[in-house]
Amino acid sequence: MQNLPYLITSFLLAIGISLYAVPIVIRVAHSLKLMDNPNERSAAKNPIPTLGGIAIFISFVFASTIGLSGDELPEMIYILSAVILMFFVGLKDDILTLSAWKKLIAQLIASGIIVFLAKIRFTNLHGFLGIGEIGMVPSVILTFFVIIVIINAFNLMDGIDGLAAGLSMLAAIVFGGWFFISGHDDYAILSISLVGAIAGFFYYNLYGKAYKIFMGDTGSLVLGTLMSIIVIRFNEFNIDQTQPFAIASSPAVSFGILIYPLADTIRVFIIRLLQFKSPFTADKNHLHHRLLTLGFSHKRATYTIIGINTLFIIPVFALQHFGIISLMGFIIIVGGILFMTPAYFIHIRHLIKKNDPHQQLLMPGFTYELLKNRKYALKDSQRRTVPQGVKLQTFFQKLNLW
Repeated sequence: MQNLPYLITSFLLAIGISLYAVPIVIRVAHSLKLMDNPNERSAAKNPIPTLGGIAIFISFVFASTIGLSGDELPEMIYILSAVILMFFVGLKDDILTLSAWKKLIAQLIASGIIVFLAKIRFTNLHGFLGIGEIGMVPSVILTFFVIIVIINAFNLMDGIDGLAAGLSMLAAIVFGGWFFISGHDDYAILSISLVGAIAGFFYYNLYGKAYKIFMGDTGSLVLGTLMSIIVIRFNEFNIDQTQPFAIASSPAVSFGILIYPLADTIRVFIIRLLQFKSPFTADKNHLHHRLLTLGFSHKRATYTIIGINTLFIIPVFALQHFGIISLMGFIIIVGGILFMTPAYFIHIRHLIKKNDPHQQLLMPGFTYELLKNRKYALKDSQRRTVPQGVKLQTFFQKLNLW
C-alpha cells in the first residue's frame, strides 16, 4: 500500500496528458491531411484522423517513468526500447504504409529486445502436459510466438470505435489489479499508467465529434507489445504457488482475460488460410464486423464485446483450480459458442449480401465449393481437386458459421 500514491499519480498523469495531447494530435493530423479514408472494408463512413497512438505513447512513457521513479524496474529501459521501436514502425505504417512482412520483422526485433535484453520470457509451463520448467531454446521460441500473436491480435481488433482501447483498458485493469494486491507494485504502476494513457484516447475515439480520432498502428502495436510483456510477467510471477494471491492455471487464465483479441485473431487467420489468402489479408470476418451487420452501432458493438469479455473473466478466475487443460476446454467451448452466435443470427435474418466478397464465407457451402474448385499443381503437372462428399460439405457449412 505504500506505493499507492505513485499508482494514483501515474494514472492521473497518464489520463491528464492523454486528454490534453489527443486534440493537439487531431489538429496536426487535419492540417497534414493524415486521415483514414473509408474503403470497402472500413467500418467508418467518413475520413477520420489517425495517429491517436501518439498521445497514448507519450502519456504512457511520461507517467510510467515518473511513477516508477526511474530505478524500480531495471528492465524498463529495454521495455521502452521495444515500445519505441514499435511506435515508429506503427507511425511509418500509418503515414506511408508498410508491408505485413516488414512489420513482422520489426516485431521479431522487438521480441528479441524483450527476451534477450530485458530477460522477459516464459520459463515454466505450470504443469501443462506434466511440464514444469523449460530450457532456454523452447523458452525463447514460445516467448517469441506469444509476443508476435498478442501484438497482431491487438493490431487486428482495432476495427471499430473504442474496441481496441476498451479491451486494452479492461485487460490492463485486471492484470494491474492483480499485480498490486500480490505486491508487484512496479508492474502495477506500468499497467495503470497504460490504463490512464488509453482512457484519454478512448473518450475521443468513442465519443468525439469535432475531435474524433483513430489510434492507428501507432497505438495498436504499442498496446500489443506492452500487453505481451504484462502477460509474460503475470505467468512468471505465478510460478510459485505459495505466494499470496497466486493464480493457478495462469496460462489459461491469461488466455481467458484476452479471450476476444486472441480467439478472434486465431479464428480469422484460419478463415483466411482456408480461402488460400495470407493470414494478414484485411477482410470483414471479425466478430465486430458481424455485429455491425446485425445493425449494432459502433458504441453498442464495442460495449457488447467488452461486457461479454468482462463476464468471461469472472468464471475463468473462479475455475482456475480446475487445471490448465480443463479450463482451456471450458474457454474454447464457451468462447466458440459465443463467436458462432452473431453469424447464426445473420443467417436466420437473411442479412448476407451475396455480392459482398467479405460476406461470402457466411454463405452455406461456400468454403466447401472454394476448396472443391481449387486445383493444386503437382510436380508432374497433374491437377486434382478436393474429394467431394456429404460429410465434408456438412463440415465446412458448420465451419462457415464459426
